[in-house]
Amino acid sequence: MAAVLPQLLEHKLVAIIRGAQPADLVRIVRALHAGGVRAVEVTINSDRPLAGIEQLTDELGDQMLIGAGTVLDPETARAVLLAGARFIISPTLNKKTIKMTKRYGAVSIPGAFTPTEILTAYEHGADLIKVFPASLGPAYFKDVKGPLPHIPLMPTGGVKLDNIRDFQRAGAAAFGLGSALVDTSQPVTDEYLRQLTERAQQFVQAISLTH
Repeated sequence: MAAVLPQLLEHKLVAIIRGAQPADLVRIVRALHAGGVRAVEVTINSDRPLAGIEQLTDELGDQMLIGAGTVLDPETARAVLLAGARFIISPTLNKKTIKMTKRYGAVSIPGAFTPTEILTAYEHGADLIKVFPASLGPAYFKDVKGPLPHIPLMPTGGVKLDNIRDFQRAGAAAFGLGSALVDTSQPVTDEYLRQLTERAQQFVQAISLTH
């Protein structure tokens, strides 16, 4: 696949898969792909995440960007990068994790909330900053974006179908989508997968309509 960051910024949506059963991962990601999503994050606090990332990379790595999420330290970052992750997402700012991610040529997306944290992450090499939690809404996001227009931001935690356009208008470069898109508490049936593809299509359409 082509360079990771340009693809993330082009397609904009990162589906967060937290707690899915390993046996269901490929089916879930195929359903997301069918709906137009091109990047997925497997959280490290899922069941056997390294094996899941390896399997997704082997089977779908030429169609999807496979990344790892909830990465809290450089040791974990190295493990998931060796498993095939193309990007690393964290809920927090850890400078050593950014450094490890960049050493392996992967895309670094640390979590930050305040303007100080966002700038610090960017100055230490982050490619894209995950503004987390984004549940304060687009107004806070717009305020933060004002003095930091040069830093690409990805709201995560609170982005839903009814507000994603507002986040986009406020300057979001990408979007992290958790349970609003992938609800892993539900059994993975054929109907669930059909609805997942449909939801993915709705999110893709929502950000397309803004332009």
